[in-house]
Amino acid sequence: MPGAGDAVARLVREEGTRVLATLVRVTGGIDLAQDAVQDAVVRALETWPRDGVPDNPRAWLVVTAKNRAVDLIRRENRRAGKEAEAMTWIDPAPEPPEVVRDDLLRLVFTCCHPALNLEAQVALALRTLGGLSTAEVARALLVPEATMAKRLTRAKQKIAQARIPYRVPAAEELPARLSGVAATVYLIFNEGYAAGAGADLVRVALTREAVRLARLLAELMPDEPTVLGLLALMLLHDSRREARLDGEGRPVLLADQDRERWNPEAIKEGVGLAGAALRRSPGRPDPYAVQAAIAACHALAPSYAETAWDAIVSWYDVLLTVQDTPVVRLNRAVAVGERDGPAAGLALVDEIAGLDAYPWWHATRAELLHRLGRAEEARAAYGRALDAGMSEPQARHLRGRLGEL
Repeated sequence: MPGAGDAVARLVREEGTRVLATLVRVTGGIDLAQDAVQDAVVRALETWPRDGVPDNPRAWLVVTAKNRAVDLIRRENRRAGKEAEAMTWIDPAPEPPEVVRDDLLRLVFTCCHPALNLEAQVALALRTLGGLSTAEVARALLVPEATMAKRLTRAKQKIAQARIPYRVPAAEELPARLSGVAATVYLIFNEGYAAGAGADLVRVALTREAVRLARLLAELMPDEPTVLGLLALMLLHDSRREARLDGEGRPVLLADQDRERWNPEAIKEGVGLAGAALRRSPGRPDPYAVQAAIAACHALAPSYAETAWDAIVSWYDVLLTVQDTPVVRLNRAVAVGERDGPAAGLALVDEIAGLDAYPWWHATRAELLHRLGRAEEARAAYGRALDAGMSEPQARHLRGRLGEL
């Protein structure tokens, strides 16, 4: 039954990340944990379709991976000390009550060690604990895949050479690591919200996991504007999930979405959190809080035609004062194009440098050129967007727009 096999593979993929986080914690090292979990995943894919899925799949994977880790340690030359250590993994000592209890969240904190630069922190956390491939991490951070592979290797080498422990950070260490943790959680959410490749536009397991992690962060740091803004932003985006795809899995643009299908509870919570985050960062607004304010403008608009584009452009102007990046400038240009017309938007898009490998820069140009009736230029821009790579549903949408020219 191919359907059953696909379901098992999806379940194993979704559980595998948390299992890896647990194994890194109990073994104290990433390479051993990855080897052990990979073997457990292979066994699950071999046996579950035949024998049935266990009642507790994650526990099965954890036990199998722990046993495999013990076997791997026993094979090493340093058996005497290591084997005794491995036995403690089966029944670890109790932890103090103030530690971060969620394995995945605390391993994200661990990857975001100050000894690594921010980009390396985020890349390592996304690759190791976010469940993203090297190619997906490269797309998320807008760098070539080969560059990202080298960056990940260097980050792991630095952790090994500096003997940075995979341990629970102390409470006073949490704020210094928050920037990398927040970026990691949001990029996990983004990959779930709009997958960069593959057959599905939305990967619900990733968006749910990111929201879950953000809620845990909010419990840890309830007055931190970064955390409140991050959770608000994700809730407001995720509130549109049910309206973003048609019956055949094709993307439905914001202008065409049925707003009755948006989640009002998520919108209400997200708007409230956005307000709280802005109030807690009056002097220098937190970037996530400002992005949440932009998302709130969309969420509260009765219809696309009634969207407060003036307010959205103003919020983008605020965002540029704290996060001036090419992608932010691109998003602002889209908003200006909606407010002032496609020619005004295109002029701003063409001023942005550094996004030639980013498919949505080309797609935005293509759409604006399309609206202006500049068919040949639009065709070329759609083609470059498709060549840059994206998920199949997004590519189908762009091919459809290309076919209209």
